[in-house]
Order: sequence, then C-alpha cells, then structure tokens
Amino acid sequence: MKLNVKRGIWTLALAVGIGFGGGLSPAVAAPFFQQDQAPGPDYSRNKTYQQGQREGQADRAKNLDHSKKRHFKKNDDQTAYEAGYQKGRSN
Repeated sequence: MKLNVKRGIWTLALAVGIGFGGGLSPAVAAPFFQQDQAPGPDYSRNKTYQQGQREGQADRAKNLDHSKKRHFKKNDDQTAYEAGYQKGRSN
C-alpha cells in the first residue's frame, strides 16, 4: 500500500512538472517569433526604394543580377534601394 502511494505522488509530481514546463516554453519562444514578423521600416514611399523595386523587376525579367550597381551618399537611401531591389526581384 505504501508503494502505491509513493508511486502516485511521484506520478502526480511528474505530471505537474511537465504541465508547468510545457506552459512556459511558448511564453519563452514568443519574443523570437515576433521579431520575424516585423522586418523593418516601411520604405514603400521612399523614391530610392521605388527605384530599386523597378530595377529589380527589370533585372528579374532579363534574368540579370544587380545589372546597375547604385551607390548613394546616405546609408538610409542605400538600405531603401537594396530593400526595394530585393522586393522587385523576388515578386
């Protein structure tokens, strides 16, 4: 009888431990998934983004890769152009 009580207590403790651990794992993993959903700033109205998107689409149609190397003075413009180019190339 004593053996059955000990086994029951251990089984209950194991079940509670697994339930508690399983409940924490989605809460711990959630911040990593949220970062993937927000890729970055919205450049859609930026002129250099639009230029990059047009050139990316044209290169995709001609099966080229970065046929025109563009360099901008501002890092934001360069980043926007590259984002637009990749978007135009992939769509």
